[in-house]
This record gives sequence, structure tokens and C-alpha cells, in this order.
Amino acid sequence: MRFSKLTLRDLALDNKRVVLRLDLNVPIKDGKILNNTRLLGAVETIQYLLDKKCQIVILSHFDRVKSYDDITSGKKSLKLVADEFKKMFSNNKVVFVDDVHFAAVKKIIDNEKADIYVLENTRYYDVDHDSKEITKLESGKSPVLSQFYADLGDVFVNDAFGTSHRAHASNVGVAERLKDTAIGLLVEKELKALDYVSECKEGKKVMILGGSKASDKLKLIKEIINHVDALIIGGGMSYTFLKSQGKNIGLSLLEQDQISQCAEILNKYSDKIYLPVDHIVSDKFEDKPGRLVEDDVEDWGTGMALDIGPKTIQLFHRVLEDASIIIWNGPLGVFEMSNYSRGTFAILDKLVELTQNKNVYTLVGGGDSVSAVETRKVADKLSFVSTGGGATLTFLEKGNLPGIEVIRDKLS
Repeated sequence: MRFSKLTLRDLALDNKRVVLRLDLNVPIKDGKILNNTRLLGAVETIQYLLDKKCQIVILSHFDRVKSYDDITSGKKSLKLVADEFKKMFSNNKVVFVDDVHFAAVKKIIDNEKADIYVLENTRYYDVDHDSKEITKLESGKSPVLSQFYADLGDVFVNDAFGTSHRAHASNVGVAERLKDTAIGLLVEKELKALDYVSECKEGKKVMILGGSKASDKLKLIKEIINHVDALIIGGGMSYTFLKSQGKNIGLSLLEQDQISQCAEILNKYSDKIYLPVDHIVSDKFEDKPGRLVEDDVEDWGTGMALDIGPKTIQLFHRVLEDASIIIWNGPLGVFEMSNYSRGTFAILDKLVELTQNKNVYTLVGGGDSVSAVETRKVADKLSFVSTGGGATLTFLEKGNLPGIEVIRDKLS
């Protein structure tokens, strides 16, 4: 393993107060948590700390906070998450700290004897509560806020892989100010999985990239293309690549300013890159049956591609068939619409088949890809499902993450 970061098991934690960074950014609708996968992912680390008689101070962001109204509305609060933790850890005292003023938070933690303290959304500190101005104390890694977090505990543990590509006060700033730091058990698993797919030289390695924007992934493509044997590109991002080849794409998603970069990549690596050859097209962005359009048909009319077609599915399946490692990030169509979900689920089903029958190592990362996995309920049939989207891509692109790099190394 390239990373030799201290883990929970390397520290003397008995009776310590631990500042624990988690990623509790769960989907909520109408006052209900729609998916608690991220909460369940935190249980192993929390229970380990409880078994060591630790007091746990939990930090997490929730959604984006862009104004004071986002705070006063209550819609960006972690209260529902804290309530869920109270149910999950019913044998322990869990306190939700809804105040964000430094002195008040410190007083509650010092005086209310609890096992777990869930602090309010860290991004609330990006807005000044008096002036209501944007201050970005959290996302700007404010030294004052970082020190405040550090003063809340003896040890810092980062178990929020999904936010480790960001250098914020609640992950990097606090870690810089505490002597004892470690990665959590979830982050350890993430790093081992990503290390494996990055470092393994045996067999054929294939990466599948989907999603909407090519611009989000061009840096990654340039970095990783020399480390994979094949790169499958689908989803909305593929149409900027197709346009760069002079293909007709109708009204499909296009990033005009990225065409030259896409053309450059295709010219250099045409033997490795596979693009859609047929498409399911609709004149409107709605969940109604579309029509099949071949790649070489000139007139798309007002159609936009919302999914890959059957020939593309066959092509992509052939590329995957003899792979040893497959990394997938991003859907291949608008899979949330049932009429345009076939491509994404056909690829997912193929990954499951190869994992189960051929012992292929399959790693899926990225919010929408993971949503597809959860919809199919096949997470346990894949090798590893990452909790990171941007973090996974950044790791594959750069080989490290700010929130991990700041953690102390094991002594060699």
C-alpha cells in the first residue's frame, strides 16, 4: 500500500475525546432521510471509538450553504441525522449541538456528559450569523475555525473520504493543529481499494467514464489514459467527444469550448477510447419512449441523446469481457428516467456478472453511479463501492488527497 497513514488501531484512544470528521451528506426529502448508506458506513468507526470509551465529537457538512436563508430555513441542518444516530446508538447518549457560537458549543460539550455529540452543519460557518455575509470560514480553512475544532478534542480522525479532496477547516485545518491524527476504518478501506486499482499491473484494466460534462473529467483522462488499457466514455460527456470527430449529435449536451481538447485526446489515444455508436434520442427531456439513431445518420432533427443504444451496449460489453480490473464513474444515460436507464443498467449488470463469474475486480464510485447500484441493490455483488465521487476522481488523477495527506504517517 502506497499510503502508510496512521489508523484508529495505531493510536492509544482509551477515554480520549475524538473529533471525528464524517460525510453525513445524505439525501433528505419532506423531512425524511431517503438513503442512510453513509450513516451505516460510519457505524464501524463510531462503534470502535465507543468500545474504547471515547467521547466522540462529530463534524460533517450537509449540502451547500450559500446564504443566511439556507441556515434559518432549517433545511440544511444535521438535526435529522442526529435523530437517526440516536436510534442507531440507542444504548448511548447522543446530543445534537444546534448552536454554532464557539463558546456555546464548547460549554455544551464540556458540561453535557454524552457519548456522541453531533455538531451542526460545518458549512454554517461559511456565513456570518451576525452580518449575514458570506465568510467561508469552513471552506476557506479559516485558522480561527480550525483551531476551534482542534480545541474540542484530543485526537482527530478523518473518516469522510467523500470530502477528502477538499481542504476545509473541518478536515485539513483541524488535523494540522492536533498531534494525534488518524484515518477511520471507512477511509482505510477506500484507500486500499483505490491503491489496488491504481497500482495493479496484472491483466487488462478498463475505466468507464460517464456523466454530463467532459470538462469535469478531461484532466483525469489525460492523467489516467496511460495507466489503463481501454477507456469507455458514455453519458452526456461523450457527445462533446463525438462532435470533435465531426459527428452529428443533434441537440445533445455539448461543451463547445472543450471540443479542441477532446479532439486532441482522441487523435492521440484513438486505439484506447471507445465512444457510443448508436443512441436513444428524444425531442424532449422527459420520460417518454425515445427513438434509435445510428451514429452515421445525418439528420437528428431536434433530438438529444439520453441513453446509449443496443450496438453501443454490445461494443462496451466486448471491451469489458476480458478485463481484470474495471473502474466505473458516471452513468451512461439519464438512468433516473426508466426509458433511458437501459444503458446504465446493462453496464452495471455486466460488472456484476464479471465480478461474480470471472473474479474481475470492480470498483464503482461517484454519486450517480452509486445510486444506480443502490437502485439495483447489487452493492454486495461488486468488489467495492466507493463513497467518493470527486474524491475518487481526484485520487485517481493526482494520487493523493488533501484530507488524507495531512494525516500523520506511520513510523517506518
